[in-house]
Parts: sequence; C-alpha cells; structure tokens
Amino acid sequence: MNDIASKVSDADYAYYNGSGPSYTTESSTLISSSPYLNHRELRSLIAQEMLRRNGPDVPNTAYIPNVVKILMELEDWPRIFQLFEEEKARLPLFKSWLEGRKISLFTPEELKDAKPGTLRAVIHDFVVNSGYNMDHFYQGMEIKTDFDFYMKERTHTHDIEHMITGFETNHAGEVALLAANARALYSYFTPELAAFFNRVSAYLKAKTTMKSGLFYPEAYKVELDAEDIGAVQGRAWKHPLFLIPFRDYLDHQVSDIREEFGITNPPPAGEWAWTTAVSEDPRFDNDDSPMATAAE
Repeated sequence: MNDIASKVSDADYAYYNGSGPSYTTESSTLISSSPYLNHRELRSLIAQEMLRRNGPDVPNTAYIPNVVKILMELEDWPRIFQLFEEEKARLPLFKSWLEGRKISLFTPEELKDAKPGTLRAVIHDFVVNSGYNMDHFYQGMEIKTDFDFYMKERTHTHDIEHMITGFETNHAGEVALLAANARALYSYFTPELAAFFNRVSAYLKAKTTMKSGLFYPEAYKVELDAEDIGAVQGRAWKHPLFLIPFRDYLDHQVSDIREEFGITNPPPAGEWAWTTAVSEDPRFDNDDSPMATAAE
C-alpha cells in the first residue's frame, strides 16, 4: 500500500513546482521573502494546529493567543494606522463608531429586567447560561486610542454577532460567522484593511478546514453548508456588524435589529448544536469548561 505514494511522479513535480531560478544563501537558517514563514514559532504553531486532532487534552481554542500575538508582532503598524485614518475619512459611520467609544460589555445590573425578545434579554441569557466570558481577549487592556477601541469592541461584539445572526457558538455556527464576516468586511472596507481585520479569521478558517479534511469528515460536510449560508447572510448585511453601537440597541427586539441591518435567514435555534461533537475527539466526562467544546 505504501507504493501508492510513488505514483506522484517526477513529471508531476516538474509540472507543479516549475523550473524557475534557484536561490542560494549562506544563511544557516530558513530564510524567505515571507516574514510569516521566517518566524520559527509561527511555522511550528500553524503546522501543529492544522495537522493535530482536536483531542480532549487541550481545548480547540488552544494557542489562538500565541498566533494572534505573533501576527501582531509582524504587522506594519504605521501602514495599518494610516489605513484607519483613510477609511475614517471615506466612511463617516466608521469614524463615528470609533469616536463614539460605546463599549458593548454590560454588567449584570445593566442586563436585568429585560423584556422578552430584546437584545438585552438575549445577552442576559447568554451571559447567565453559556459560561462564556464576553471580555475574552485583550483582557485588562485600557482603551486610549481608536485602535484600542477597535480591538476591545470587536472582542465584545463577537458573541453578540453569534446571538443576532443565529449562528450559535457551535462548530458550524463559528464557520458560518467567519464566512459572513469575511464577505461583509471585503464589501465595506478597502481590501488592504479588510485583510487586516480578517487576518486571524483567515487562520481560524484554514486550520479548521484542514483538520476536518484530515480527521472529521462529518464536520467538513456541514462546514460546506455553513459557509454557504454564512456567505449569503454576510453579503446582505448593511455593513460589518461590529459597527453597530449595540449599547443603543439593548431594548430593541432582535427581530427588528435583524431587519434594520440585513441579517437574513438565521438558522433555527439548536439546528447546528450537534456539529461540535463531530468536529473533535470525545471529551472527558468531567470536562465542563465551555472553551473545551468551543468550535474553533
């Protein structure tokens, strides 16, 4: 059976790999035109996270902070800040959202006594029953600049996006939300800034697709459907959902928010609840951490 691999022929190598110039270097370590490929820890993490199983010993979310930190170290920050200013000048809504600094992180006191069907009620239910922390990244960071606000607020709004799109916090729901956000970002912002906004999501999608393709065929199948559904919804959004000042919408019905911002055809509640189990190895019976069963 091992001879099957030998069917990849020399002609195949020549056709696919090309015959361009050979580059030489006196460097004793790998060197490339890609700063990402040059980063030893990032190479190791991406190889591990794309090729490992989603085993019960570590949560599926493991090492996301490590990858995010490295990607941030490799960013051209003067260029990113320049793009922020250019888009603020082009997009009044983006400018007002950044300058408004309306944080979508709510205290239990702010969420109590909510009317049924309102965003306040949905957030309250999520916070009380999910076990998730909506302030799950850049914890403890003080907001001093527009960029600080962007980083913190997008952390807070991620879970709210799950709530109002109907793409719940399960495996397929995460894939659908990634697909929706990518379409909305590239439709609204210039491609260069959209790529920055989508950088970590591109990594999450890549590792998810690869692992499912290797180990979890049922998960891969539902990912295809989830991406199609997410893409359709994301193209219909009025703009990326993180630009909604959710604090101003707490007492609005979720159905009205969906209508106002083009959030179409949300899946029925619980429709994809089964998808997390097929995207990972069986969990330990005593593992009750919400992050251990997170989709990504």
